[in-house]
Amino acid sequence: MRLLPLAGSLDRPVRWVAVSELEDPTPFLEGGELVLTTGMRLTADFRPYVGRLVERGVAGLGFAVGLTHEKVPEELVEAAAAAGLPLLEVPRETPFIAIGKTVSELLAAERYEELSRAFAAQGRLTRAALRPEGTHALIDRLAREVEGWAALLGESGEVEHATPDARLDTVVPVLDRLRRASRDGHPAERPLSSVALSSPGEHVIVQPIGGVSRRIRGFFAVGAPHPFSPVAHTVINAAGSLLTLALEQGRTLVAAERGVRSAVLALLLAGEIEQARAALAPLGGRLPDEPFTVLAADVETLEPLEPHTFTSGGIALVGEVPALLDGPVGASSPVLYGELGSGIDQAARALESARKAGAGTVSFAELAGQGLLALLDPAAASAFASAMLAPLHEYGSRADLIESLRAYLTANGHWDAAAQRLGVHRHTLRYRMKRVSELLGRDLDDPGVRAELWIALNSSGPGSRRSSRS
Repeated sequence: MRLLPLAGSLDRPVRWVAVSELEDPTPFLEGGELVLTTGMRLTADFRPYVGRLVERGVAGLGFAVGLTHEKVPEELVEAAAAAGLPLLEVPRETPFIAIGKTVSELLAAERYEELSRAFAAQGRLTRAALRPEGTHALIDRLAREVEGWAALLGESGEVEHATPDARLDTVVPVLDRLRRASRDGHPAERPLSSVALSSPGEHVIVQPIGGVSRRIRGFFAVGAPHPFSPVAHTVINAAGSLLTLALEQGRTLVAAERGVRSAVLALLLAGEIEQARAALAPLGGRLPDEPFTVLAADVETLEPLEPHTFTSGGIALVGEVPALLDGPVGASSPVLYGELGSGIDQAARALESARKAGAGTVSFAELAGQGLLALLDPAAASAFASAMLAPLHEYGSRADLIESLRAYLTANGHWDAAAQRLGVHRHTLRYRMKRVSELLGRDLDDPGVRAELWIALNSSGPGSRRSSRS
């Protein structure tokens, strides 16, 4: 074969060979073919024929000589040159089938080379993923494989690792689009897809990283100044699979470690301190020295503490209370391991107060400073008060009895002071207190009974302190 003078661009990839004698073979072409013809049906005006081939995107035209035409028509040469279509002269002794076989063999060899290069690149990516740096080393290797840059980003778009020349300014709008796609629709119905961006001198692919739940758990981006080859696309997809695998393995490891810490907490509550230390040691963790403070909060709030101290679920044991955590936190008073159960209860009560107040960290000591009633569960205290004072509420002149009881307890059992507060004679007050004692079936001279009645009066009713604060 001979390439005729004035041939067009020769950098077009040949994807297949098509033999056709039609005046318009384009309906049967996909683009990228080397079209072979003897020209038996072509007229003197070759420009429409060449124009249709160029518009379809064929790679070139092979014209056989020695059959219908002794040589390639000059009009065809001029039309091909004007349209930039490569034109080959095919001698009679060269059968079209031989050209087809040669192109097929070259395509097969090219494909094999691509697969070999892709397989080798996947091996290098896998070895990088197994290094101590893990996903960071994988991102660095990916950048070298595509001769560009790469970056690993978290679920919210925060940069976890990136090569120095990463163009992350182009990635931010894509992340917003992918996150919106992740939130819309049923998880089983939305495929995790990548987004490709192309501009002069910059080609970028952003791909989400999802686990078995199909929820997007992160992203990675890769860019290069040149278009990505088929090998590069294969390598990028392989990197996505390795990153997903690393993410799932990491989540499985975290779940296993949290299971161990939950068992350690159970041992601590059972008083098995040394066994708890031994169980925690393989994780590289240690228990704080005594005395320590128990923190209670949402699991997400305590996550930043996991690498530094013992945590289990929504509980953390710390030597010092951290200055700032993102969310409401309850802190116990300093406790020993033998008092861990009490410390957890204190922290839980402080957490409830922090949530109600919209505060950051609330300590149990602060609650204790607000008095005994601040330490009681409001619902439990109210139920206790209702049950204890029910006989007085059911009595006809209950207001006199309840207010008299309040004045009597406020005066610490002194008849004259309590009667003066009520504006009644002390004998009237004695009668009322005798009636209260009979209705309640309690001895008002008992200090324990007085304490219970005082709590009940201040936990329920229009005149209670708890009500006056709410």
